[in-house]
Amino acid sequence: MNLPLAGLRILSLEQYGAGPYGTMCLAQMGAEVIKLEPPKGGDSSRATGPFFLGPDDSLFYQSFNLCKRSLTLDLKTAEGQEILHRLVATADAVTNNARGDQPAKLGLDYAALGRLKPAIVCVHASAYGRGNARESWPGYDYLMQAEAGFLALTGEPDAPPTRFGLSMVDFMTGQMLATATLAGILAARATGVGGDYDVALLEAALHQTSYPASWYLNAGYETGRAPRSAHPSVTPSQLFRTADGWLFVMAQLPKFWERLTEAIAAPELKSDPRFQTMADRLKNRPALTEILDSIFMTRPTAEWVDALGGLCPVAPVHNLAQALDSAFVRVRGMVQHVPHPDRPDMRALASPILVNGERLPARHAPKLGADTEALLAEIGFGEGDVKALRAKGVV
Repeated sequence: MNLPLAGLRILSLEQYGAGPYGTMCLAQMGAEVIKLEPPKGGDSSRATGPFFLGPDDSLFYQSFNLCKRSLTLDLKTAEGQEILHRLVATADAVTNNARGDQPAKLGLDYAALGRLKPAIVCVHASAYGRGNARESWPGYDYLMQAEAGFLALTGEPDAPPTRFGLSMVDFMTGQMLATATLAGILAARATGVGGDYDVALLEAALHQTSYPASWYLNAGYETGRAPRSAHPSVTPSQLFRTADGWLFVMAQLPKFWERLTEAIAAPELKSDPRFQTMADRLKNRPALTEILDSIFMTRPTAEWVDALGGLCPVAPVHNLAQALDSAFVRVRGMVQHVPHPDRPDMRALASPILVNGERLPARHAPKLGADTEALLAEIGFGEGDVKALRAKGVV
């Protein structure tokens, strides 16, 4: 496959989630992503359990670092800075997800690197941004979900504040890092001038509050929680009980409401004055929920999906095992075999992006420092030089 980002070289000082997720998306599309890792231990996600793959490696780390290369480098040494500068001359972009006060200290911003290569793009993903009162604060996904309002919007109305089951803010921010990196490279290729591009976890989280934010900012309306994970203004668009579990139905449009009533053999609901318009259905949602529950509970979830699929938007409520073992997911190729030196049968999620109808290829994430010798040789360091650098702990 001719990968769309082949030929791009990105250096990345990255740890754990957001930064590695974003650069993995670029690497899977063909960019050469070089992880710059501390010689002792490397990316902290290498030590994140509970499932390990030999020293300095784990399934958690593999989840964020497919298709990359690894160079161990101590950027706090003069020799480490020299190596960085030589690599920058060969690169299109340098990314990091350090605390906001760290890029300037480590020489990763455009003020430091632009004088070496004017077209270099410097991308910074931090918790709270750079150049503000919180730039030195550490921060993680769950904190952003809390402060940006996600926990107050998630779960049942009478439950405690509830976070997403996954670190979605990390993934959102990682995608924004990837977008900023590509935008910066396009601009630099057109103008010859790079620059600094920033994305903050908290601001990415706030940006995702989307239409509830617009409603509040312009109408003073505060979106709250609705029972059954329902849409705030459309119904029926929520969870319903079935004979053996749960079903999510989203009759977002009038045509879907009509199709739903026919498919469940309840056409009389269309003429019921309580449910004739969207506003009527929203006003009388508790009554409608009770009626639809009584119907959906007569059959198991799978039968309702078969009956409604393609007519009205519908999905079964799966646990993680059911989601990953789904026959549809398997046929779509969303799970790939990615052989690993310590686990030949390792499986990983495939990129959701297809190129000309094909899934993007993948290879296992690199062992710590796996590409150090090759990359140093490429920029002029001999075997003796590398040994000396290793002895000093620079690489």
